[in-house]
Amino acid sequence: MVYTLNGAQEIYVGETLNAAVRMRQHLESAEKRHLQAVRIVIDETFNKSACLDLESYLIRLFAADTRFKVLNRNEGITDSDYYDRDRYRDAFERIFEELRTQGMFTRSLPDIENSDLFKLSPFKALNQDQAVAVEDILEGLFADLAEGNRSSIVIQGEPGTGKTIVGIFLTKLLRDIQYSNPHEKLDSESLFSEFFAEGYPEMLRDFKIGLVVPQQSLRKSIDKVFRRTPALGKGLVYSPFDIGESQEHFDLLIVDETHRLSQRANQPSGPLNRKFAAITERLFGRDDLSKTQLDWIRAKSTHQLFLLDTSQSVRPADLPTRVLDQLVDEARRHWRYYPLSSQMRVLAGSDYIDYVRGILTGAEVNPTRFPGYDLRLFDDLGRMRDEIRRRDAEYGLSRLVAGYAWPWRSKAAPTAFDIEVDGCRLRWNSVPVDWINSPGSVDEVGSIHTVQGYDLNYAGVIIGPDLRYDPRSGRLFVDRDSYHDKKGKENNPTLGLVFSDDDLLRFIANIYAVLMTRGVRGTYVYADDPELRAYLGRFLTPIDDPRDGGYRSTM
Repeated sequence: MVYTLNGAQEIYVGETLNAAVRMRQHLESAEKRHLQAVRIVIDETFNKSACLDLESYLIRLFAADTRFKVLNRNEGITDSDYYDRDRYRDAFERIFEELRTQGMFTRSLPDIENSDLFKLSPFKALNQDQAVAVEDILEGLFADLAEGNRSSIVIQGEPGTGKTIVGIFLTKLLRDIQYSNPHEKLDSESLFSEFFAEGYPEMLRDFKIGLVVPQQSLRKSIDKVFRRTPALGKGLVYSPFDIGESQEHFDLLIVDETHRLSQRANQPSGPLNRKFAAITERLFGRDDLSKTQLDWIRAKSTHQLFLLDTSQSVRPADLPTRVLDQLVDEARRHWRYYPLSSQMRVLAGSDYIDYVRGILTGAEVNPTRFPGYDLRLFDDLGRMRDEIRRRDAEYGLSRLVAGYAWPWRSKAAPTAFDIEVDGCRLRWNSVPVDWINSPGSVDEVGSIHTVQGYDLNYAGVIIGPDLRYDPRSGRLFVDRDSYHDKKGKENNPTLGLVFSDDDLLRFIANIYAVLMTRGVRGTYVYADDPELRAYLGRFLTPIDDPRDGGYRSTM
């Protein structure tokens, strides 16, 4: 059975074979004896897998709803595709509605599931390869702590394999172990229960952890989640500059989106340029131009965990591919390396990720259908906008996104339109942080910097005139003048680097690949260049009804 135990402001969710015994254990616990109300969910059809699944699901829902402060720890529940899971999921929704009727939730199920607090939850159940990686990381880390060794770890995965979730989960798990009572009775099925035993919390005494997130928007969203989560709170999420300027040394730094760390380049502002030089000089004795933010991380921590995807670098200032490849190679040969392969975001699966990347790099790709995934090419931007609005009304969290192929006029003149195509007029995102959840975002267009690292239910991707196709040569190419991200195409005189059109093509192709892998349920595409639209049409099956606005691969 599954149960909830709550007071006025706090709640604990558990799973047990004997509710009476478990309640007595909780009454003996100083952390839970003040909780007053018990609710028990019993269903004769529920097996162990279903109960563990429901327990994990309710923990995430309560944490994201914010009606209660969730007291659970990350003891380790894995996400398994057990028999008849879809039927059980229908029952879970009915259980949620019953609990909501009793005042246990304040928001609807779609509202909760579409929120950052749910999608970036530290309480997510891990899939098998994530769980294996986390368990091995813990074993290695504690062995290194016992022996006084330094360590570096790399986790590599494509979009949607859950790299960010592993980083968030591990941060919460280590903090839970750090503050745990070794004598408290745990559920025996907990995957990581051995690390809560006596000896492990002592090794983490005064252990300083930091989660480094280069992108501002994602960093702010994760920080919001941490502030609402017990054992985390504020002060655990950092920018690379925060780490460089910190006077403290970290025992462990977990770096999300490592590929977005910066090398020495012209920063977005003069003060950041001065900070980059000052940090490097303080850490290494001189302003060494070869040093990157990756070097800062290593200098400021004893142990590091790098989460990365070498194909998601989108600006010349990002870490060079050779540096990332060297990092991966060193991890494979000398450290610990874990590849993530299970696709957790896009319902079309991992093959879809490879398919998109193949199309956008001009590789030889066989036209493929993805049953159950709504992938469409539109020949009218207005129709795609209307379709995204319909999907948002139906499922929520459906947004238009685009490459930076139009100037940002509305930044200085809020009433101006930025994108005007065939009578369809649109504006860029009105806020740079947490744009996806901001009011009116369904009528705006987000850029790579507002959506990288996030999930959408449906993504309407506008490929602008920055990416084109030459039917005579059969090659994709860039229109440099139509690419308006100044930092995305400028040369690097500090390091003597000049970026060719081929270099720029790689960055722009990466941007559109990231945008086209945001949609969980579906991806809609409009290409401004007619030749590119025709090229993309080779890989999408024409629809039967032209009123639907374009082409689609499946319904």
